[in-house]
Amino acid sequence: MKKELFKVIEMDKFEYGLIINALNELRNQCIKEGKTTEFIDEVLIKIFDAPEQKRYFKRKGYIDAR
Repeated sequence: MKKELFKVIEMDKFEYGLIINALNELRNQCIKEGKTTEFIDEVLIKIFDAPEQKRYFKRKGYIDAR
């Protein structure tokens, strides 16, 4: 039995919106053509339900000037 492969990607708000809009356009096109949208819907739901994680970066060369 093969293990299922999961991939995690990091994206900013612009990239996130771009993916949502692209999938929505593909979904609308499939609806116009009478094709099923089941798989696209599942991916959209996964993207909407994906947890957010804030990243904090240390400043390089930061000197406390107090």
